[in-house]
Amino acid sequence: MSPRRSALVRLWLPAFAAFAGVTLVMLRFRSELDKSHFANVYLLVVLAGSAAGGRTLGLSLAGLAFLAFDYLFLPPYYTLVIANPLDWLALVTFLATSIVAAQLLTRAQRRAADAHRRAAEVQRLAELGAETLNAGRAEDALAAIVEVIRASLGNERCDVYAYDAPGEALRLVASSAVRGAVEDRGAVDANSLAAWVAGHGHSVTERADGTSRIVSVERFGDDAAGGGADALSEARVLVVPLSVRDRRVGVLRIEHASGLRFAAHEREFLGVLAYYAALGVERLRLSAEAAHAEALRETDRLKSALLAAVSHDLRTPLTTIKALAHGIGTTGAGAGDGRAVSIEEEADRLTRVVSDLLDLSRLTGGAIAFQPEFVAAEELLGAVMQRVGGLPRGRDLRIVRGPDEPLLVGRFDLVHALRSLGNLVENALKYSAADAVVELSVRREGGELVFRVADRGVGVPESERQRIFEPFYRPPSASPDVGGTGLGLTIARGLAEAQAGRVLFVPRPGGGSVFELRLPAAEAPPG
Repeated sequence: MSPRRSALVRLWLPAFAAFAGVTLVMLRFRSELDKSHFANVYLLVVLAGSAAGGRTLGLSLAGLAFLAFDYLFLPPYYTLVIANPLDWLALVTFLATSIVAAQLLTRAQRRAADAHRRAAEVQRLAELGAETLNAGRAEDALAAIVEVIRASLGNERCDVYAYDAPGEALRLVASSAVRGAVEDRGAVDANSLAAWVAGHGHSVTERADGTSRIVSVERFGDDAAGGGADALSEARVLVVPLSVRDRRVGVLRIEHASGLRFAAHEREFLGVLAYYAALGVERLRLSAEAAHAEALRETDRLKSALLAAVSHDLRTPLTTIKALAHGIGTTGAGAGDGRAVSIEEEADRLTRVVSDLLDLSRLTGGAIAFQPEFVAAEELLGAVMQRVGGLPRGRDLRIVRGPDEPLLVGRFDLVHALRSLGNLVENALKYSAADAVVELSVRREGGELVFRVADRGVGVPESERQRIFEPFYRPPSASPDVGGTGLGLTIARGLAEAQAGRVLFVPRPGGGSVFELRLPAAEAPPG
């Protein structure tokens, strides 16, 4: 039996049978009842029919009651002729009251159904939220969301696929099924339906015969009103793209072997459920990234600890090697031996490398103590000149002073500021020609003292201007005999930033580079 005939047998036939029974009873007592009694009894029948079968049944009963009222209970009986004109008022009033009552009751029922549906949707959202919050692990939260979605929609299976990384195949990350254990389908082939949906962003249904159709999840409710529900029930698989902030993160796959089961309000609600699944996938991705970042932090911590330990342990043997080489080269039979001098020079170079590694590990671990004090800019410039004075190219460094430059004072740690500015100067000398001049100057800009180191070297390409401050980085164009470990600029910036300063690179007009060390300025202390 078709659904329509089943509804006719269940509702309409009993309603008309009840109408006939009520009519026979009132006909038996027609002489003892008033017109208002007939109208009220028929109105109760119309309201009962509307409540049970809806507006159409109620209006049908109202029309039938109108005719029966006129034919059986208004004189002359058994005719539609009305002798008393006032009876027309009674009939019309009855009919109007019946129609309005049926409409109002139907509207009230519809609103009650809508309220019940909204309450059910809120309940499902509350269940999704509770499952998400109660699950400690992102995998458990996503599995709970998928289970709630499958159970809410009443289908056999619900799967969520997501990307492990951009460019990789979709992988099954959560699944819920009615029967048996959930099988792991692994990665999704690039030509599969799920991969196509993820790539194009359209929802797709798949029928039992293998054909597919693009659908709109947002219009499922409208489609149902226009007969689209039958077309949806013919499909056994629905695949919906999952997006967060306009970025596709995976797909939701819903399956029912005998045809998808969606009530009208469930089709409208599916978009919200899909968004919850997308949030679950996003949480899974963020948790994986957080775990990866934590692993990188732990690796970096261990690396810093290793560098600090190795650097500290190397200082003592290097000092011993240099002392022995110096003793051999200045006394006894080895006096004047160039090999002893070479050993001393290499020991000094290794000592600088060890010092750089130790400073880097201390900076990374925040183990360097700073003691800010009032320092004159001239004092820092003089200390830098003494530091580089013994280098082969120390003669190429010049201090450029502006006319009538006032006394400039800053508040910073002199020792660490000297190390930072000295590294910038040594870097400029290292990458400049033998006869080039490196200019060192200072001025005040607002609340900062700006120490500028300007050279006429090869400069820095725009693509490398941020990378030059990375540890162990050396420009590809650097000469092999330049030396160094690529830590000078990293340490200079780290020491400056640790005391509220900055190190910046600025290309120099006409070629070359300008490195700026910016430290907090201060007024000259009183007395």
